[in-house]
Parts: sequence; C-alpha cells; structure tokens
Amino acid sequence: MIIHKLLARFFRHKDDEVFYLMQAEAAIDWIGAQGIKIGEGISALDLGCGHGIFGRELMKRGCNVVFSDDENFLAKDIVGQKFVRFNIDRDDMKIPGKYDLVICSNVFEHLAQPERFIRNAHELLKPQGVLYLSWTNWLSPWGGHEFSPLHYLGSRRGHLVYDKLTGRQRKHTPYVNLFPTYIGSALKLISENNALQIKSLAPRYYTEFGFIMHIPLVREFLAWNCAMLVARKGGIKSSS
Repeated sequence: MIIHKLLARFFRHKDDEVFYLMQAEAAIDWIGAQGIKIGEGISALDLGCGHGIFGRELMKRGCNVVFSDDENFLAKDIVGQKFVRFNIDRDDMKIPGKYDLVICSNVFEHLAQPERFIRNAHELLKPQGVLYLSWTNWLSPWGGHEFSPLHYLGSRRGHLVYDKLTGRQRKHTPYVNLFPTYIGSALKLISENNALQIKSLAPRYYTEFGFIMHIPLVREFLAWNCAMLVARKGGIKSSS
C-alpha cells in the first residue's frame, strides 16, 4: 500500500518529481509481481510519457525504452533517448511500433477518445505483449483532479463552483483536457477487443485490496486510481 505515503508527500511538496517517482517505482514492482518480465531484452514504450519518469525507471532496470508523447518534455538526464512524437487521440496506432511492455500511466482520463485507444491498443503490443493502463476514474475521490471533490456536483458544474469558491486557476477542464472515464466501461471495451484480455486488475495505490475491482459501482468510487494489465493474445492478427 502506497496511498498514505503519496498523500504525505503531496501535502508537503505537492506533485513534485519525487511524488511521481514513488508512483512509478510502486507500479513497476506490482507489474513484476504479476509475473511480467522487466529487465534486459524487454522492449518498453512509455506512452504519454511527459517528463519520462516512468520510462527512466524501466531503463534503470534494464529495459530498452522508447518515449512517446505529442510534445517532447523529457527530463534533462534522458534527453537524447529515442522519442516518438505521437498523439494518441488522432494518430495511427501503428506509428510507435510494437513492444513487450507498454506503459500508459495517468493519461487515459485526458483522452478525448479513450474508446479509440482501447479498440486499437493491440497495435502497440507484440504477441503476448502487455499494456499497463492506469488512470484516475471519474467517480474516484480524485476524479476531478485539483477541483475534487467538487466533481461530484457533475462534470458541467463542479469545476465552475471551484472557480467561484477559490478564484484559483485550474489546469483541468472537463471535456477539454479531462474526460469522465469509468472502470466498467473500460473493461467492457477490452472484452470487445478479441486481441486483448485482462491479466490483472487492482486499485493502484492499495493493490492489496484487489477484490474491490470485482464489485461493480463500488469500484468506481473506491479505486481512486485503476490499474490493469492487459495482455495481447498470441497469434491473433490485427483487425485494423
């Protein structure tokens, strides 16, 4: 369980680099605990990489990492690493190539077309490759990000109430750069893609309570951040 450590760090230092490093380290440990090989000989894609913190940790563990985002914001110590400019919402999913492991961390809720991503995610995976998909689902306590918990007032109203109460500048606006997403809907879309299957499912910050993810509706409120491993079925040809 890492939720208490993250909250302590956030209240003292906000979402600094160490805050995201803690998330990346814990997530990689969980991926490895699910039987996924991480190390030499493993090709990995840090998709929607931002500063590349997640991918950098995979590099430290021996993976051959490619970074990808719609703009290059890589941290100074990894500038020069292979980078593929790619917009998940618009570009052909075949552009980045195929990998043993694809990381898509805290990106899914910022996609205007999350369903498009899931329907084509297998294009990024080698046969039996694995996608780590993690995001803050809308009904979780942090679903509205900085204007939480006012997001419970609705995606058309909560952020406006936040503006009036605080007068602060927001980073996120619903249906502009933050989109309501739901665990149940994501699971349904994955089940409809014959090239993919769920391997593991857990609340990211307290993975010991994985049973929560098997209780419809309850999981939408209690998961905080959904983490899943989605495997490509070996030998299944692309449908696109």
